[in-house]
Order: sequence, then C-alpha cells, then structure tokens
Amino acid sequence: MLYPIRIRAGAIIVEEGRILLAEFHDEQNGTHYNLPAGGVEEGESIKEAVAREAYEETGARVEVETLAFTYEYAPHLNNDHYGPTHTVSMFFSCKRTDQHSTLSPSQPDPTQTGIKWVALSDLHSIILYPMIQDRILKYIQNEEQEIFIEENELAKK
Repeated sequence: MLYPIRIRAGAIIVEEGRILLAEFHDEQNGTHYNLPAGGVEEGESIKEAVAREAYEETGARVEVETLAFTYEYAPHLNNDHYGPTHTVSMFFSCKRTDQHSTLSPSQPDPTQTGIKWVALSDLHSIILYPMIQDRILKYIQNEEQEIFIEENELAKK
C-alpha cells in the first residue's frame, strides 16, 4: 500500500528588509501568518506551483529562483499537532516581477484575512506557521543554511 505525502510549494519574498506573508485568522489560532504556499496540483511543476501560490495568496507575480529549504511535517512524530496529513514543503526564494503592482490575494484560502509585509526584525514577534523564523533569517542572512527542516526537531534547537 502506498503512503501518501502531500507536496507543497512556497515562496520567500523579501524586499527592503521585509518579508511578504499571508495573514490568517481562525478561532483556534487567532491571527497568524504563513509563507505563501500550497499543494502542487496535477500537471504542474513545483516551481509553477510556487508562482501560482504566491499569486493566489498575495497577488505577487514572481520569478522563482533557488530552493531555500525543505520542511517536513510527519504527523506520527508530532502527535498530529497540525493534523493527519504528512507534508513535505519546498520553499524557494522569489523576486517580484512587477514591483509597482498593488498586492491583494487573487484566490485566498477561506481563513485568509489579508497579506502583510513584516520587517525581518519583527519576525519573532508574530505567530508564523511553521515556526521557522530562525531558519528564514539564517537563510536570508546567508548564515548557517539548513536545507532540511523537520517539525519535530524545531523545539529541540
């Protein structure tokens, strides 16, 4: 029997010391943020999914550049904290192709309430899922790059 793992693709969009995030609000978690990301659809490459998700969740048209890191959520190692679906998410550095366009989600998720540019210096003051603020900052600052991040290892570091 095959074991399904959902493949997700996401964008890291940084400009002028700020990162572009999708803002969400729900009863369980309150206001929180995610990198623009979502599932790869049939018939599209991972990089095509990154560009589509960036546009759908933020309105940003992007050029997808290099792989920043991969993040894995394995439910059995995390007491199903984020649900039962095993996911592998690949996050890529992206550059907006139209710096002057107004950003607005084209197809937001039902609990998405907007988008927000967050100063990198304020990244630890928000709730970000997954909680990879340190990894994002290290990647952006070209410091110790961690290519593969496991949810169950985040609290240990």
